[in-house]
Amino acid sequence: MKRSRKMVEGLEKAPHRSLFKAMGYIDEELQRPIIGVVNAGNELIPGHIHLDRITEAVKAGVRMGGGTPMEFRVIGMCDGTAMHHEGMKYSLMSREIIADSIEVMAMGQPFDGLVLVTNCDKIIPGMLMAAMRLNIPSIIVSGGPMLAGEWRGQAVDLISVFEGVGAVKAGKMTEEELAELENVACPGCGSCAGMFTANSMNCLSEAIGMALPGNGTIPAVSAARVRLAKKAGMQIVKLVESNIKPRDIATLNSFMNAIAVDMALGCSTNTVLHLLAIAKEAEVELSLKVFDEMSRKVPHICSLRPGGPHFLQDLNQAGGIPAVMKELSKKELLTLNCLTVTGQTIGENIAQAQNKDETVIRPIDNPYEPEGGLAILYGNLAPEGAVIKQSAVNKEMKQFSGRARVFESEEDATKAILGGEIKPGDVVVIRYEGPKGGPGMREMLTPTSAIVGMGLDKEVALITDGRFSGGTRGAAIGHVSPEAAAGGPIGLIKEGDIIEINLPERRLELKVSEEELNQRRASFKPLPPKITKGYAVKYAKMVSSASEGAILKY
Repeated sequence: MKRSRKMVEGLEKAPHRSLFKAMGYIDEELQRPIIGVVNAGNELIPGHIHLDRITEAVKAGVRMGGGTPMEFRVIGMCDGTAMHHEGMKYSLMSREIIADSIEVMAMGQPFDGLVLVTNCDKIIPGMLMAAMRLNIPSIIVSGGPMLAGEWRGQAVDLISVFEGVGAVKAGKMTEEELAELENVACPGCGSCAGMFTANSMNCLSEAIGMALPGNGTIPAVSAARVRLAKKAGMQIVKLVESNIKPRDIATLNSFMNAIAVDMALGCSTNTVLHLLAIAKEAEVELSLKVFDEMSRKVPHICSLRPGGPHFLQDLNQAGGIPAVMKELSKKELLTLNCLTVTGQTIGENIAQAQNKDETVIRPIDNPYEPEGGLAILYGNLAPEGAVIKQSAVNKEMKQFSGRARVFESEEDATKAILGGEIKPGDVVVIRYEGPKGGPGMREMLTPTSAIVGMGLDKEVALITDGRFSGGTRGAAIGHVSPEAAAGGPIGLIKEGDIIEINLPERRLELKVSEEELNQRRASFKPLPPKITKGYAVKYAKMVSSASEGAILKY
């Protein structure tokens, strides 16, 4: 029996039907599959400002497919405008609220299927987590990426503006030039134009099999995006009729496919957090070490912003995620018999895919790098692991030793960087920004962009128990676990300590003797919580280590 029959069928449900009729629904609509359409649209996020139009297209598709759409909303915040103030502490926290709120709605109103209309950093993984948890037929529909802007003959994006702040401080750009750049860098709706977290997760939704081909790369302003939304609306009815559920699709092999694509693209470090959390909801065993194992096997074949010159529109024109997966399949790096929301396998989906531009998607035999875009580091400074986007690191910084400059917050570090206090050979350490210590594990695009903008990215590294925007580039190591607030070694670092970074060997070491570390550990007391009331307090008590995906443990 379809789930919706619980609320609309039989004598006892006459009152329920009466309430639906109060909203204008007719008997014929209530007899069809009832599809919850989750709309993350709002007036706060460029990636969401147009989602009402995408949602209307989805609903049209549902009706064409023979179903009845019923729309409801979820929250969403913009990481860009939340950056570098207290608001960013609530960004990762919002992922759990999004997942929980969809669960509440879909349990309270037993839909037969869900279409999840999304975009941007925490909203996509939150929706995927809900889909896995509920395990009713579901499909993800993205609002699509923003086009690149143009400034003085060069393609630019939001990261150009962040790095411009450091350039002004370094005397490399005038404030007037920055104001000019500010006005053109983000030309319209969509998730920011590079392979940042939002676009990373939209692309990986395709790779897992939870979104139709094209979901990750078709530009937000394209009519093809609206057409894709209509097709998704039609397809959800077929998924309901076939009873194809998220956990039928998101198997261990599907997650491995997604990690392979992640490495090939050089996605955001946040994908590690999110894939671990989504896998947990799907009841799939996935560990941090799997990412590094895959990184050593899968070459980096796309060089997109912030690590390279290309944008999502370039990847789309080159053939999108199907073309990337087609290249990976040539070296048997994918499991091709994994089911997808098309009702077909990955292999069937990519059978006709073509690499239309080998300058954007390198052939598998001619990659940018033989290893994948992300790397997992271990050592006495990160016993549970740390994450770096190695595809966005200058060659000079892949092996580096430097002096620790220790800061207890992002704000203090940024002030020092922009104030000229950080010198070549320094390692900026920002701690108490982890899931518990933040709380909320802030992204730190402002200090990393300041380092780049001031021309220090070949001479200065940054490590943190917090995390980074997908737009971060340079020797920026995040997710250092255990975090300082949980007693991790990052809390034991003292000013001037030598820190060694070795990407080829996957090591992150504090060059202090074990005897000295034990002495420091014996007297160590983590700093008290920075927020003492509200949701953040509950979150800090329940959240796990970043090495486990910063999931909540009840």
